[in-house]
Amino acid sequence: MARRAIGGHQSAAMISDTWLTPPDLLQKLGAFDLDPCCPPVMPWSTASRHITPAEDGLKQPWAGRVWLNPPYSREAQAWMRRMSEHGDGIALVMARTETAWFWETVWRSPTATGVLFLEGRIHFHHPDGRRADANCGAPSVLVAYGWENARVLAGCGVSGQFFTMPLNTRARAAQEQEERGNG
Repeated sequence: MARRAIGGHQSAAMISDTWLTPPDLLQKLGAFDLDPCCPPVMPWSTASRHITPAEDGLKQPWAGRVWLNPPYSREAQAWMRRMSEHGDGIALVMARTETAWFWETVWRSPTATGVLFLEGRIHFHHPDGRRADANCGAPSVLVAYGWENARVLAGCGVSGQFFTMPLNTRARAAQEQEERGNG
């Protein structure tokens, strides 16, 4: 039997790296063009196009608005780096704000435009569609890449605390001025 982490949540030694996003959360975020790390079996659609692990979404071209719920293993940094480079979409990751990958791909990313720290903890779903009995065991955050995705996060109705990026107001004002064409 797998040991459980403090509080009886997901195991510290993960048995599976497949944690499906709750469908009600996805519905609040709108339509996506691509899910580059979709599990082979998915009981609901996350995007118009799905790339499974067999196709290796890190090696495939990305286009349009991307939904990213990356594997929560050591691969998360590579997926978030790719999302930051792509610059158009929303990622769901653990709120590991102190880690090197979070600093690189969120705090210092030139394309990260907003973060929504979720209130409470997510109950992911199993590949058969069943909701997990326990929550994920750690706080989660939605990260927007591109200003339209930040606007979606700000108004999506998901319970939590939203911040626009960059948190430096001068840099944000310069970005908004550039978008209006007054630069």
